[in-house]
Amino acid sequence: MTPKPTLRTEAAARRAALARACPDFAQRIAAHIDELDVPKNAVVSFYWPMGDEADPRALAYALAASGATLALPVLKTKREPLIFRRWQEGEPLYAHAFGMQEPGERAQELVPDVLLVPLLAFDARGHRLGYGGGFYDRTLASLAQKRAIGIAFSGQEVAELPIHERDHPLDMVATERGLRRFR
Repeated sequence: MTPKPTLRTEAAARRAALARACPDFAQRIAAHIDELDVPKNAVVSFYWPMGDEADPRALAYALAASGATLALPVLKTKREPLIFRRWQEGEPLYAHAFGMQEPGERAQELVPDVLLVPLLAFDARGHRLGYGGGFYDRTLASLAQKRAIGIAFSGQEVAELPIHERDHPLDMVATERGLRRFR
């Protein structure tokens, strides 16, 4: 099987092309909000997209409009799970050293019920290829009973990804073509 660093390079190039081909991605996945079955009072974490990442913001805003509380990930240390801080549309964000946009330190720390997760690729078993830092795998392992939804262009699906015992599968992936459920 192809090594993960090579897969990451190939997947990043594929995702960049897919992002250019689908400029209305965010609105298209937001149209699938009812299929997600997110409770109205759920805490939903999402990410602020960087570069050509699939954009979850329209979906997150739609979830907030239906009663969900939004949170964004915060990177405290390289070897620990992410933490999540409450954020509402219009509140300021601050750039982390890795380029992530994060709420301020005074924002309330929350534990998400549902996580919208970025990825480079996913397979038919629900495994995701991340960026190699392990942040989401550590986080998903620490929140094992929470729902993890990958956000991806449908063309990011690959036949099979190599997995390790620390890799945490997704429950579903939301794409511009609809939802893929795995568990």
